Amino acid sequence: MEAQQPFDPMSAFAQLTLINLSDTDLDGVLHKVAELSKCAVAGADEASVSLIRGRNAHAAAFTGNLAPSLDERQYEGGGPCLEAAATTATLSVPDLTLEERWPIYIRQALKAGIHSSLSIGLPVHDNVTGALNLYARKPDVFDCAAVVLATTFSGSVAVALANAHVYDTAATLARQLQDAMVHRAIIEQAKGIVMADRRCGPDEAFRILSRLSQDTNRKLRDVAAALVAQTIQHGP
Repeated sequence: MEAQQPFDPMSAFAQLTLINLSDTDLDGVLHKVAELSKCAVAGADEASVSLIRGRNAHAAAFTGNLAPSLDERQYEGGGPCLEAAATTATLSVPDLTLEERWPIYIRQALKAGIHSSLSIGLPVHDNVTGALNLYARKPDVFDCAAVVLATTFSGSVAVALANAHVYDTAATLARQLQDAMVHRAIIEQAKGIVMADRRCGPDEAFRILSRLSQDTNRKLRDVAAALVAQTIQHGP
C-alpha cells in the first residue's frame, strides 16, 4: 500500500509555486499537482486530475490506482468530476451512501471503499477544462474548512496548469519549427544534388524528388535524406 503523505498545506502551496516549467513537462506538472493536492487537504486518501477536451476525458494524473478507475467510471456514467469540470464549480459529496445522483459512479465508489469525494473544476486553456478530484474512505471528511482550502489550492493549480500548457505548447511548436528547418535544409541539399546530376533547375529538381517520393511511398524528407547520405558516402 502506498505510504500516506503527511498533511501539510503550506508546504504544498509553496512547492506548487516552485515547479520549474523548463525542467518539468506537462505530464510531470500534472503528477506533481495530484501529489500536492493529496498533501494539501486533510483526510484525502487519493487524488487525481482529469482533463476534458470536448467529449474526450482522461485521468491525466493520479496518486493511486483507485482514483483513475473512479474517474473513468464517471466518464462513462456521469459524476461530480465531469460536472465540476463543465461548470468550473466545486462539488462536494460528503457521504456517498446518502447521494442519489450518479448511481453508477456511487455504486463503484462504495464498492471500492470510498465514502466521500470532492471535485473542483479547473479552467486549463482555451477548450481544455479539468477537475481536481479528492477521494476519502471515510464519510464527512471534507468539511467546510477543507472545501475552502481545496478550492483555494485549486486556484493556484489552475494557474500552474495553464502556464504549463502554454509552455508545453510553445516548446512543442519550437521543436516542430526546428524540425521543419532541418528538413527544409536537407531537401535543399538534395535539390542541389539533383540539379548537378540532371543539369536542371530547382523546380525540376523538386519535381523529380517529389515523383521519387510518390513512387517509393516515402516522405519527401526521407527521400532527400537518403540521397544526401548516399552522395556523402559515395561521392557525386
